[in-house]
Amino acid sequence: MTIFLCGFMGCGKSTIGSKLAKKLEMDFVDMDSYIEEQAEMTIPQIFEKYGESHFRDLETQAVQDLSGREGVIACGGGAMLREVNAEIARKSGQVVLLDVPFRTCYFRIADSDRPIVRRSTKQQLNQLYDERYVIYEKHCTHKVDVSRSINAAVRNIIIALGIPVSEEKENLC
Repeated sequence: MTIFLCGFMGCGKSTIGSKLAKKLEMDFVDMDSYIEEQAEMTIPQIFEKYGESHFRDLETQAVQDLSGREGVIACGGGAMLREVNAEIARKSGQVVLLDVPFRTCYFRIADSDRPIVRRSTKQQLNQLYDERYVIYEKHCTHKVDVSRSINAAVRNIIIALGIPVSEEKENLC
């Protein structure tokens, strides 16, 4: 099974995804890190040198490359905005929207070096969150509240996906 985690910047895709993969004894891939490895440059460098459109093309390539793999994929915040990416992901696995309020995401990203964060005000980011959230909901196969602890988030995702977990694995949460 391939599990694509989507949601706004700072919703916990990488943190929760890593723990989820460990619990399910699956591989974990952070899509942004994957793109950086493939491009041999950081995301801010990609944005600066080639622009956002090129980065979005790299996301599409990453979704294609990673689809069908057994594992948990933490998508970048914009990966599921393109219809083609969502279609590829849904055909090859499950797309889980990590549901977290904007204020939580903003607290986590406010001081980051993310290109979109650096060039936007809090109000603009809130508007972007609202715009993207509707698209995430449209493209996901499951929406899971992950606003509590990481362990609760992992349990909620496993329950939403209907994955049976042994008692031994249950104790890992």
